[in-house]
Amino acid sequence: MTTALIIGDLQQGITGGYPFARQVLPPLTEVLPRARSAGALVVFVHFAFRGNGADLLPDNALYRTFFEAGDTFREGTAGTEIALPVADADVVVLKRRTSAFAGTDLDLVLRARGVDTIAIAGVATGAMVAATAYDGADRGYRVTVLRDGCADGDPAVHDFFMDAVFPSRGFTVTPCADWHPEPA
Repeated sequence: MTTALIIGDLQQGITGGYPFARQVLPPLTEVLPRARSAGALVVFVHFAFRGNGADLLPDNALYRTFFEAGDTFREGTAGTEIALPVADADVVVLKRRTSAFAGTDLDLVLRARGVDTIAIAGVATGAMVAATAYDGADRGYRVTVLRDGCADGDPAVHDFFMDAVFPSRGFTVTPCADWHPEPA
């Protein structure tokens, strides 16, 4: 079994502009060395639109709001830089949709490394985390979600996904301190 730790949307513009996102930084900072020393592939996924908006969906008000937030979600700006330390062996994936798999080369990278299990962390629980977990399961990966490595602007949404939705889908939910990736 080979594991990848996928950390999504923890970028400067989000952790700086959305206070709930900052709460996951300490537990993830502690889990990163453990993941790397066990040989897990660490993947950081960040979200950005092209500066000219060519990748915006024309009738999607939420994405339009993100685009209009300026540097927070614009490719190549400080707002889209990863908010945790990235090591040379880590992989960084740029996404333009909610799931870390949608329109990216994430699946190609994971398969090239022989990954069959993914642990997901990041923000928001009801968006990136859920979309990536569903998408990963549909692609045949075993899915773990790191409970305190995820957060949502609405704590009730976070708890609902962690306590009801994810377990009902067969995903393992565990705190960062209890997660130990299988050695590569």
